[in-house]
Amino acid sequence: AYGFARFKFKGHDFLFTCMMAMLFLPQVVLNVPQYIMFNKFGWVGSKLYLPLIVPTLFATETYFIFMLIQFLRNIPKEMEEAAAIDGCNSFTTLIKVIVPMLMPAIVSCALFKFMWSSNDFMGPLLYVNTPAKYPATIFVKLSMDADTGFNWNRVLAISLISILPNICVFFAAQNQFVEGISAGGVKG
Repeated sequence: AYGFARFKFKGHDFLFTCMMAMLFLPQVVLNVPQYIMFNKFGWVGSKLYLPLIVPTLFATETYFIFMLIQFLRNIPKEMEEAAAIDGCNSFTTLIKVIVPMLMPAIVSCALFKFMWSSNDFMGPLLYVNTPAKYPATIFVKLSMDADTGFNWNRVLAISLISILPNICVFFAAQNQFVEGISAGGVKG
């Protein structure tokens, strides 16, 4: 995101256009190649949920890169120029000046990804082989039986338990989240 927001290089516009085009590509299109790749790595059915965690750690969502670019464009370039006068190179400027200013946006991205991951249905269904290891989102669906009718007490209890981590994480990071979302859209 920092490279797209601050540097102009050969092919910058083409790469940015390709990245933005990835926003229109549905996740379902990527499921088959990802499954083949993760199966070759031996991650499908692993105890550590590697196919679900590793892509998250590398921030592979185009939306987050775009969000960070927009946030970076609101940071004055004078901050980086002052760091350069103080003797910082681009990497040091990124680590010591830009990242602390980006923390609200980074927290917002992390919260969005946490919510999306905890509500993911297709990923665990593809990569987790044993029903005993399924997360709560799939367990809620499995607890509904169309043939015998719904046991609503059980469904609602499982739903409440599955949403509690989301609520706790959101309230813990609420100030950073609101600051990051509002600062990304406000120029000032």
